[in-house]
Amino acid sequence: MRYRNQNNIPIVLALIAINVIVYFATSGFSRNIFGLSSSIITNFGVNSITLSKSPWTIFTALFIHDGIFHILFNMLTLYYYGTYVVQLVGEIKFLIVYLIGGLIGNLLFILLAPGSFAVGASGAIFALGGVLAVMRPKLKVVLFPIPLPMDLWIAIILGFLLISFMGGIAWQAHLGGLVTGLAAGYILRMRERRRFW
Repeated sequence: MRYRNQNNIPIVLALIAINVIVYFATSGFSRNIFGLSSSIITNFGVNSITLSKSPWTIFTALFIHDGIFHILFNMLTLYYYGTYVVQLVGEIKFLIVYLIGGLIGNLLFILLAPGSFAVGASGAIFALGGVLAVMRPKLKVVLFPIPLPMDLWIAIILGFLLISFMGGIAWQAHLGGLVTGLAAGYILRMRERRRFW
C-alpha cells in the first residue's frame, strides 16, 4: 500500500466544511433541518426541465442536501472514502474525480429521470468509491450493519445496491458517479503499476 503525505487531507475537510455551511445556510430558509424548502430545491437542484435556464444547477446540486440525515451520511462517507483516495492519488486527481463523478452522475440523472429534481453529493462520493474499488479491491472493511469483514469492492457494490434502490433516492446519479469512479480507478491503477515497473 502506498500513501502520500497526510497533509493532503485538508482538501477533504474543506469539501465537508463547504457542504455543511451550505446545508445550514439553505436549511435556514425552510427553518427545518430535516428537509429543504421546495424553492431551494427548484433553484439549486438539478432538473432536466430547468437546466437550460439554470445551467449552474448541475454543479450547485452537488452541495445541497435535503435533511440532516442526508448531509450526515454523505459527509461521513466523503470523509472515509475521500481521506483514502486523496492519499492514494493526491489532491488534484482526487478533486477531478470528485467533481467529474458528481457532474456525470447529475447528467445521468437528468437523462434517466426527466422532470425530477435531485440534490446531494452522492454521485461524487460514489465516484470516490469506484476509484477505491479498483485501486484497493481486497482491502478488508466492515459495511454497517453487516458485522463481517469483506473486500472493499464488494462493500462498495453492495452499498450501492442497498442505498440506491430505496425510495426517493437518485440511484441514477449514484450509478453515473460509480461508473465514472471505476473508469478513473482503472486509469489511475494502470499509472500506479507503471511507476513500480
